[in-house]
Amino acid sequence: MRLDDESESSNFENRGRGGFSSAGFGGTGGLGILGMLVPFVFSKFGCGGVVVLIALFLVFGGGLGSLGSIVGGGGQQVAPSQTSAPGELDTTQRTALRVLGSTERRWGEIFAASNAQYAPPKLIFYKGGGMSGCGAAQSAMGPFYCPADQGIYIDTAFFDELRSRYNVPGDFPMAYVIAHEVGHHIQHLEGTAEKVQAQQARVSKTQGNALQVAMELQADCYAGVWAARDKNLLEAGDVEEGLAAAQAIGDDTLQKAAGQRPVPDSFTHGSAAQRQQWLQRGLQTGDPRQCDTFSALGVG
Repeated sequence: MRLDDESESSNFENRGRGGFSSAGFGGTGGLGILGMLVPFVFSKFGCGGVVVLIALFLVFGGGLGSLGSIVGGGGQQVAPSQTSAPGELDTTQRTALRVLGSTERRWGEIFAASNAQYAPPKLIFYKGGGMSGCGAAQSAMGPFYCPADQGIYIDTAFFDELRSRYNVPGDFPMAYVIAHEVGHHIQHLEGTAEKVQAQQARVSKTQGNALQVAMELQADCYAGVWAARDKNLLEAGDVEEGLAAAQAIGDDTLQKAAGQRPVPDSFTHGSAAQRQQWLQRGLQTGDPRQCDTFSALGVG
């Protein structure tokens, strides 16, 4: 991608390895249990499920004070997150901020065309573990968006994993991942995320999964919309890299890689073919109105 001349976003935090001790998850206290449950709930129900989990924790397990200051059952105080100065950003982080800056400009134009103002998300870099407005943030969760604080949480080690584990090289896959999470922010601003969360609370697990798939595929389409509107950044092979990334993180691909038979009813992000289809839809049209995955899938 041609990102050298792109302006970096200023909407970010650069946290070090902090927020809580990983040893705290081994405890028997409320936050220790919450920390173990968050990745599981997130994988099944997305950020909406995490929000519900935290709400239940607050009702039955303690108040906001315990959530914000206790690690595990040992009563350890949470270490403050370490924030680095802009000059301490590494190359990957600077690239990510250029991508974010581009999404801010393009989505700003889209919102302005409808006489609305775009409020961009904040990109939060962390290492290993930390806390988000939706609870624990762990590298194993991969990049995610938290609507409670409108933050995109990324441990940049994930991008090394894309290259080494999933054999997805290049810089466009990283841009696609960030633009996908920005897509979830758009869904929050539009009210789609909250509507889906409310629906998921009323339907079966299978139906809830189908709604979540529609959410994820729409975010893929929105990522394509961004790239289509900033084609000056794209180089030969970038689109192919993005489609390869979409294929590599399809639910069926991941289930096969884990030695499992793909079970469509258990999908929460969509098959490889679906993810490629909707990313390409956004790339081809550049129109967010063409990203109605809910109608296309017959859900919502």
